[in-house]
Amino acid sequence: MIGTPEGNNPHVSAGEAARAFARIGLLSFGGPAAQISVMHRILVEEKKWLDEPRFLHALNFCMLLPGPEAMQLATYAGWLMHGVRGGLVAGLLFILPGLAMMLALSAAFVLYGDMPVVTGLLFGLKAAVLAVVADALVKVSKRALTTRLMWGVAVTAFVAIAFLKAPFPLIVIGAALGGIALTRLRPGAIKTATAEGAKLPERAPLGATLRTTLTWLAIWLVPLAALLAAFGRGHVLADAALFFSKTAVVTFGGAYAVLAYVGQQAVEHFGWLRPDEMLAGLGLAETTLGPLVLVLVFVGFLAGAGIEGLDPLTGGLLGGLVAAFFTFAPCFLWIFAGAPHVEALRHVRWLAAGLAAITAAVVGVIANLAVWFGLHVLFGDYPEWRFGPVHLPSPELSQLDVFALAIAFAAGVALVRFRANMLLVLAAASLAGLAVQAFR
Repeated sequence: MIGTPEGNNPHVSAGEAARAFARIGLLSFGGPAAQISVMHRILVEEKKWLDEPRFLHALNFCMLLPGPEAMQLATYAGWLMHGVRGGLVAGLLFILPGLAMMLALSAAFVLYGDMPVVTGLLFGLKAAVLAVVADALVKVSKRALTTRLMWGVAVTAFVAIAFLKAPFPLIVIGAALGGIALTRLRPGAIKTATAEGAKLPERAPLGATLRTTLTWLAIWLVPLAALLAAFGRGHVLADAALFFSKTAVVTFGGAYAVLAYVGQQAVEHFGWLRPDEMLAGLGLAETTLGPLVLVLVFVGFLAGAGIEGLDPLTGGLLGGLVAAFFTFAPCFLWIFAGAPHVEALRHVRWLAAGLAAITAAVVGVIANLAVWFGLHVLFGDYPEWRFGPVHLPSPELSQLDVFALAIAFAAGVALVRFRANMLLVLAAASLAGLAVQAFR
């Protein structure tokens, strides 16, 4: 049975497991690194339900998937203990506290975002987020760009998305195909973690995998089809359902990578929110429980708040829930259909090479995100110089906001040099923004 993994933990009752995962969900501040650390401490060190190799094995698989790796790791761990039911409970308990917080914060933003006090707090928060993204870029670069070839992939991805406005999915697909082709032409050109001569384990039954896949595809795609049929393309809820479904498929590299795609589409194409509002949403997501990708709930809330004929809170709530469902439903599909095959996937060299190339490309995408955020934080709106397919930003130096620069620099020093707690840095930056607002 594909939903009941071998080596699960029958001695762990469903209630005991649920309480542990509820505790993990309520402690899941600080981004994926902190959340994975909390899971390791509770599941491996404290409860001893998983040993170290199995925990790392599950983590490696989740790192290869699109979507939030920490949420998927929680789902995987629950699946190991109690099959599909355990995975559902674990995944939902990881998401729901943060979802409730993000919906409440989004409502407060829609209602009170124009108040001077809130404007000041968000000014400092957005400046600090720039430092957070830059810090993430440095950390991901050190891990992913280990060869000149990987640096070349990252630079190519940056140029493609920053200056040529290439779609994010096209960059992901191009990087994957390039990595696969290169490892076929020049074996060993891309270093992977696969083991030489490793014996592949027995695969899960194809019929069981097919049933699981079809079940979760229906859970995901039937509501999508219903929204498209009920409202049609062009309606916010239908467009949001389709957009967030696409996002769930192409978001390799974690939350910071998805923001580049979301920023390109939700801000520039759909016009659901402004760049500064995207920054505010990311800042709010940094301060809440749950995966950082909950920022997409904020995007959906602001999109829904603009639906004609509905009051902003009702429309926003519908938009936020649509964003949450179509962001996270595919994650359960990836785990429940893919986990039984994870051992075999680890030793497929060409697949590992393609995923390594994607990871390198994601670094370039995050670099573009940092530049995009930085220009909007420090200069506000700015013109672009265009020559054929090339787009070059040309901000005016006279428009530089020195207060935003000072807050971003101080936050960066605190995070990178002194390893300060992120929540404390964001809180201090918000207070600094409030002081700047009062001064102005």
